[in-house]
Amino acid sequence: MEQSNSFDKIVNLAKQRGFIYPSSEIYGGLSAAYDYGPLGVELKNNIKQAWWKMFVTSRADMVGLDSAIIMNPKIWEASGHVENFSDPLVDCKSCHKRFREDHLLENKGIQPEYDKTKPRDRKGLKCPDCGGELTPARQFNLMLKTFLGPLEDSASVAYLRPETAGGIFVNFKNVLDSMRLRLPFGIAQIGKAFRNEITTENFIFRTREFEQFEIEYFVKPEDWEQHFSEWQKVMKQWCLFLGLAQDDLVEHEIGPKDRAFYSKRTIDFEYKFPFGQKELFGLAYRTDYDLTQHQKFSGQDLSYTDPITKEKFTPHVIEPSLGVDRTVLAVLCAAYTEIEGGRSTTTESNKEKEVVLRLPYALAPIKIAVLPLSKKEHLSELSRSILMELKKKWVVMYDETASIGKRYRRQDEIGTPYCVTIDFESLEDHKVTVRDRDTMQQDRVAIDDLESYFNTKFN
Repeated sequence: MEQSNSFDKIVNLAKQRGFIYPSSEIYGGLSAAYDYGPLGVELKNNIKQAWWKMFVTSRADMVGLDSAIIMNPKIWEASGHVENFSDPLVDCKSCHKRFREDHLLENKGIQPEYDKTKPRDRKGLKCPDCGGELTPARQFNLMLKTFLGPLEDSASVAYLRPETAGGIFVNFKNVLDSMRLRLPFGIAQIGKAFRNEITTENFIFRTREFEQFEIEYFVKPEDWEQHFSEWQKVMKQWCLFLGLAQDDLVEHEIGPKDRAFYSKRTIDFEYKFPFGQKELFGLAYRTDYDLTQHQKFSGQDLSYTDPITKEKFTPHVIEPSLGVDRTVLAVLCAAYTEIEGGRSTTTESNKEKEVVLRLPYALAPIKIAVLPLSKKEHLSELSRSILMELKKKWVVMYDETASIGKRYRRQDEIGTPYCVTIDFESLEDHKVTVRDRDTMQQDRVAIDDLESYFNTKFN
């Protein structure tokens, strides 16, 4: 299947089945803005809960944080965002459209530099839409500006945070003192960030409002390599948990000229999306840059004193940074499967192409579908009683419309691992048929045993 065609099908499925909608659609939409629908919010929450468990609560060296989106603007001066958080912008002199110069260079197979220096080669670079001449590049700051208070002047300028890390660094001392932590330890956060991107692209891959998983892991300077390697392994385990194929993942070591000036080592975990190989996650060794900067600008002591040696120093930082929305997109791409000719045994559908969303069970938005074979009162009554019992523990969907074959296919398309079919025999033998999404195996299970049956399956 052609890759671009495959991606279009994934985007269409996401809307049609209630995963992700274009935002503000009835008003014509808003560029690069999306809303998570009933199934999308369940999938996203399942991913966030799984990440929090793996990266935070299952570890003895991690704590969590939820910092404000709008913070003192001096934070972004200290971090370098006000001065340096920008992309090279070019305009077409003919059609007047704007583009990121580094993206245009990448599309021509030219690797741009990320240190704001001149690109290695601009020969032949033209407007991709009309072929017109492009202006020289100028730096465009990506932070979204707002104002606090009644006056819109320079004194009331504030910013929507461009990353979640800033809130972690400025709370370092608060967390250290209140939780009585010892190095090494990490602070994790899941939250929204905002960037006024010049070029948005590929559905939810690059948007102006997005969500991040971010960790700042504080270490002794001499131990950074050990901890970097450990977090690299954890991030590989996370990719495996998400169901991402090893062949579709690339660990890209960023060279000295291309990584951020404060970083001494950076690895990008890239994924082979249908639209190309792009960055999914990042792992960086940020040295002591952030705490040193905030200590300098705030005048506050952000050092750490070893309780045993009494040595006083500024901790260094390992940063695993992961995009929530990009994770959702990668999971959908990895799970989307088309089966030519179908796999149903019913005559109405055995020649049709079928779509199965092979989501990991832990991530599936709906865990179980309850499907009565008929709408007749006695069958519906039993089916709804089973529904209410299962809903005490799992997210369950009830569907009694259309043939059982079509209902199975609807559940396959949204990734539901198990369907429970209640038939007329169920009224007599108090058993139901449980169908597995992936194997299509059907088990006859006693109604009283359903909870223990699914406990075993989901564990």
